[in-house]
Amino acid sequence: MTAPLRETTVALPITGMTCASCAGRVERALKAVPGVRAAAVNLATETAEITGIAPPDALIGAVEKAGYHVPAVSQELSIEGMTCASCVARVERALKAVPGVTLANVNLATETARVEGTVDPAALLQAVKAVGYEAHIAASANAETPTERREREAEGLTRNLILAAVLTLPVFVLEMGAHLVPAFHHFILGTIGQGASWLIQFLLTTLVLAGPGRRFFVKGIPALLKGAPDMSSLVAIGSGAAWAYSTLATFLPGLLPPGSVVVYFEAAAVIVTLILLGRLLEARAKGRSSKAIERLVGLQPAIAHLRREAQVRDVPVAEVRPGDLLELRPGERVPVDGKVAEGSSWIDESMVTGEPLPVEKHAGDRVIGGTVNQTGALVMEAVSVGADTMLSRIIRMVEAAQGGKLPIQALVDKVTLWFVPAVMGLAVATFLVWLVFGPAPSLPMALVNAVAVLIIACPCAMGLATPVSILVGTGRGAELGVLFRKGEALQALQGVQIVAFDKTGTLTEGKPVLTSFQPAPGETREALLPVLAAVEAQSEHPVARAIVAAAAGMTLPKVDGFLAKPGHGVSARVGAAEIALGSAREMGNRGVDIAAFLPEAERLADRGESPLYAARDGKLVALLAVADTVKATTPAAIAAMKAMGLKLAMISGDNARTAKAIARDLGIDEVVAEVTPEGKVEVIRKLKAEGKLAFAGDGINDAPALAEADVGIAMGTGTDIAIEAADVVLVSGRLPALADAIGLSRATMRNIKQNLFWAFAYNAALIPVAAGVLYPTFGILLSPVLAAGAMAMSSVFVLTNALRLKRYGTRA
Repeated sequence: MTAPLRETTVALPITGMTCASCAGRVERALKAVPGVRAAAVNLATETAEITGIAPPDALIGAVEKAGYHVPAVSQELSIEGMTCASCVARVERALKAVPGVTLANVNLATETARVEGTVDPAALLQAVKAVGYEAHIAASANAETPTERREREAEGLTRNLILAAVLTLPVFVLEMGAHLVPAFHHFILGTIGQGASWLIQFLLTTLVLAGPGRRFFVKGIPALLKGAPDMSSLVAIGSGAAWAYSTLATFLPGLLPPGSVVVYFEAAAVIVTLILLGRLLEARAKGRSSKAIERLVGLQPAIAHLRREAQVRDVPVAEVRPGDLLELRPGERVPVDGKVAEGSSWIDESMVTGEPLPVEKHAGDRVIGGTVNQTGALVMEAVSVGADTMLSRIIRMVEAAQGGKLPIQALVDKVTLWFVPAVMGLAVATFLVWLVFGPAPSLPMALVNAVAVLIIACPCAMGLATPVSILVGTGRGAELGVLFRKGEALQALQGVQIVAFDKTGTLTEGKPVLTSFQPAPGETREALLPVLAAVEAQSEHPVARAIVAAAAGMTLPKVDGFLAKPGHGVSARVGAAEIALGSAREMGNRGVDIAAFLPEAERLADRGESPLYAARDGKLVALLAVADTVKATTPAAIAAMKAMGLKLAMISGDNARTAKAIARDLGIDEVVAEVTPEGKVEVIRKLKAEGKLAFAGDGINDAPALAEADVGIAMGTGTDIAIEAADVVLVSGRLPALADAIGLSRATMRNIKQNLFWAFAYNAALIPVAAGVLYPTFGILLSPVLAAGAMAMSSVFVLTNALRLKRYGTRA
């Protein structure tokens, strides 16, 4: 029985898309492939994400058939164990059988294989291993990163633009100069003559359209013939019509009505030149806006120093396995996630967590792949490798958010799907109206206005308005330690009215510390604390650990006869004295008089701290207090969110007295304490009735509440279960990052609305002007040349406006 195919998600880079209708066409082509369940195309990142069981070659074929291109990624493998030609053939067959491989060449002499296609490197290594050989990933000189591809595209556009500009300038001067300066017109007529002038313009314009402008015809005409015109179709028809009419006027003027023998070579040439300029500016802006992921990928070192059998050798990071011991030298990046096995050092984790200060690491401490070791040498044990590392998960989250579509994009997609065909229909109507009702000579005026409509109506700005803002916004979020796991969360978070927090680990440190130590008269902290810590060192209770931690660096005496009473306290003999620590009830049971410290104990309890007493041989010697302290960054974060006009609530399983004390100090509006995980869900449902709600938590018990909230926000320092249930992850666990997330969400949505307003308002205002509605009253017409310039500038405005999000700063 054949096993069912497993559904996977494939990401394909796609080149050749220039507008929203291109993205829509690719998306429809991919969705039509059998086995595809979902497909989303992002114009700004030039990628498609496809979910289903369709093989990669079918997906690539669909993209190519639609008129676009999927660039093959080249990878190089080092192969060990090949001895003859049959070995080569066996390895080559195995590689070619991997889904997504389009080309595989194996070289026996160099013991390497070059593989092209869209395929996971791990699948290639496994295929080679399955036929009996060892393979390692080698750096491929032929591999092209998205940045390199965009740079190559920008270089090609630059060359084309320079050539087009050089050829267009004489055409523009000959024609427009003669119109603008009568003396120049007479000079042309008296020297080379009008016929020679038009012939020169014909030759130069033909070179512009056949050379730099060829791209528009190669892509636009086939798309038009398929009934799916795009922006290239508009440019090809507009510039082609102007060129064809002018060519007719130059060589066969007798075929045209009297008074209509004019040329528009300058319009055809300038349109191509200006649109190439717009494309170049777009390519450069998109390149700048999509560097967030590449910066993250750049944090991953290529080599790890593997210690095995008392020897250290350098291996590709892809070959590191959990449990491997790796040496880490000063100044190097941590290769994978793991824990310190030997040594101590300070590690800069700012690029992953957003925390500016380096963190001290000792044996047993966690280290994150991609962070920088600063001073000491360490030996670390690999724990999470490959796709399981935090950095890889961050990259996947950012990619998913950048490739996602916001609900607001659905409207844009519907409009742009019909926009280009509608514009072409409007251009035809403009031509016919001017031809029938326009003043003489009506034919050239009909042509000029129809061309202006085609050019001005470019949907590029509309297609880029949303995705480029998502791209920049999510990239900036990653730099601030905020990960939007879903693109929808970026839109949802900006509408939040209520923010609810779990207390422990979110607002507080999540572990108790000794907050107060008051010795009785005649006693000192220096003398008592080591003794009390020695007793508590025998206990595993969190309160005991807090007292022991407070005595770090002190010498602890020997303890005998330790006894613990759960819920009451502990006791033991230290030297000749009996030491007891515990609650007021335990002191009462022991006959210890605690009256002198009762008022202070009440005050500490009101502040949310847990008091306990210490006695020696039945006599009170100290009052201690332990509490889960509020994180140092929490007050500023709460203040920032209050300033945003948000209602704040705290939902906690802790006792009401402690929860209310913390809420009072922080200025939180509503407190619900002593609730179970199921109770948290009920509380969230009630709060959601008052407005859109975000919930921030970090524990396994918070996962149901995170899923129930309109927007779930997980602390990156929390559990994997909480992170998987959340829509937004704060990598560092710093609460100010939540204020950043909300502020960034609002700024991004504001940016998208500005972009959409500009794109739609621009088209709504200028298409009628291009069609000539102002001519009967004001005598105003929009030249195709001005239309091309305005169209290019609208896209550049949208991209430049989105790039402003890169400057969004931290709040705390």
